[in-house]
Amino acid sequence: MTHPQKQSASARGDLNGVQLLLQDGTNVNGFNRFLRTALQVVMLGSTAVVRALLEWGADPNLRDPDCGLTVTHDAAREGFVDTVRLLLEYGADANQVDNRGNLPLHLAAREGHLPVVQLLIGHTADPQSVNNQGYTAGQLARLYGRTDEGTSLLPSASSAQNIQKHNMRHFNGTD
Repeated sequence: MTHPQKQSASARGDLNGVQLLLQDGTNVNGFNRFLRTALQVVMLGSTAVVRALLEWGADPNLRDPDCGLTVTHDAAREGFVDTVRLLLEYGADANQVDNRGNLPLHLAAREGHLPVVQLLIGHTADPQSVNNQGYTAGQLARLYGRTDEGTSLLPSASSAQNIQKHNMRHFNGTD
């Protein structure tokens, strides 16, 4: 288990508190009683705290035990582009899906966070990937009324369906 004060300092965005606790040797990837790490409970706008945790070896790809979200999913959903950029710099996987099949890109698009969408597309997040409901990030953006010019970066339903059909034909050896 991790030191509860580190979790609390992380959640408050208290950089000095996090640094002191890390220097005391607490496990940066240790779990609290809810099976979450300091990085998973971090105040997302606190890029200095996120950086400190990552520099001490926090794993940006650990998934929430209940829903499969990573901190990258959380930051993308909330529109924290600097936090997402930092996580990617430290090895966060932009293609990791949650329990609903959503990439961080799906969540950023659904919420209309264009700078995050652009960043994730630039880091190999597959804009044609469909979630468990069969939606691409572009479809979610449109479904939730995010119809600004940024949705043109994302594939339409027909292009995603064509890709799925091609992949199935290829898989079945019929293409």
